[in-house]
Amino acid sequence: MDERFPWLDKPPLSMLLAALNRDGEEARVVGGAVRNVLLGEAVSDWDIATTALPAETAARARAQGWKVVPTGIEHGTVTVVIDGHPLEVTTLREDIETDGRRAVVHFGRDFRADAFRRDFTINALSLSPDGRLHDYASGLADIADRRVRFLGDADQRIAEDYLRILRLFRFHARFGKGSLDGTSFAAAIRGREGLRRLSAERVRAELLKLLIAPRAAEILAEIGDAGFLGILLGGIARVEAFRHLAGLEARSQVEPDPIRRLAALGLFTRLDAERLATRLRLSNAEAKRLATIGMVLESVRQPPTLLKAQEWLYRLGPDLYRDGMLVAAAQHADTDFTEVLALPDRWAVPDAPFSGRDLARLGIEPGPRIGRILACAEQAWIDGGFSEDDQQRQAILDAAVRATA
Repeated sequence: MDERFPWLDKPPLSMLLAALNRDGEEARVVGGAVRNVLLGEAVSDWDIATTALPAETAARARAQGWKVVPTGIEHGTVTVVIDGHPLEVTTLREDIETDGRRAVVHFGRDFRADAFRRDFTINALSLSPDGRLHDYASGLADIADRRVRFLGDADQRIAEDYLRILRLFRFHARFGKGSLDGTSFAAAIRGREGLRRLSAERVRAELLKLLIAPRAAEILAEIGDAGFLGILLGGIARVEAFRHLAGLEARSQVEPDPIRRLAALGLFTRLDAERLATRLRLSNAEAKRLATIGMVLESVRQPPTLLKAQEWLYRLGPDLYRDGMLVAAAQHADTDFTEVLALPDRWAVPDAPFSGRDLARLGIEPGPRIGRILACAEQAWIDGGFSEDDQQRQAILDAAVRATA
């Protein structure tokens, strides 16, 4: 057994392979798990390709008492759940018809033909249960060189699914070294208008993965010069701000985040946030977060004073504060935001000091005035430096009551 694949002969994978590799059928591990091991990357799940038809895969799994979920049955994929571990099994396929967005396939029994359906040479490797590697397209050589290139005719691969252009950029940003493969990039440029035919959801998913890849800044600069970012964002891209943000995240030991990085790349104001949220069909939570960062960018063009930074942190909370200030610092890289960025680690955000109960004790009747008093008192408390003194807080509240009488 190949020591590089220690999971190959261990449950639950070994159990499923054993069930599928008998009675004239064959199954292999394919795709990302094989590629990642050879690149020294972590493996989180396994995809299996088999000669067995979906019904046969399901029947064999059920015979073992395993759960079967028809996750993509029209494309030959079923998910087998063994002891809580889901494993995807897909029948070998051949494309009959493609239109740049989806493919019509029929099932086959040829692992080589199935491999040549795949996008890149490094994704066309397969691994037999006995540890034998199968390389039909020089994938091993490209892994050794950390080269990401289309398998076969690059223009044809792209025409089959234009999303492969974004996958080329993402995989190179994650696994590759040096510049993009010249032949593959030239084909991507020729086919770039096809990106406009893709659904917003598919573009969103691929773009957000690209933004957090290790070499995203380098690749964005390369594809920005070739006109891709205008197509993807529908506006001006701030590649240099993105590069600065990546550096700030690393120095601050903050995990790369796709929405924060999208903000650095595409935001000038909240209007840009609205445009991107619509264009990429962001979730409500993602859109709200992007808009909040846009609001910060409209107001913060230089490091705020300590008191103003504390107010931002108090009102936004640590996560949104960090998002906004990191992006502001990235977009204004000629100024020093060090103290501002360190604030969440040095200052514990206090709780709001006033509530409706305080006003009830003062005999204030319920109604709209309650909200006005509380807002007035809170702002005065903030402007006064977040006093912790009970007498000062009471004086602030009394003054707010008088001011709103």
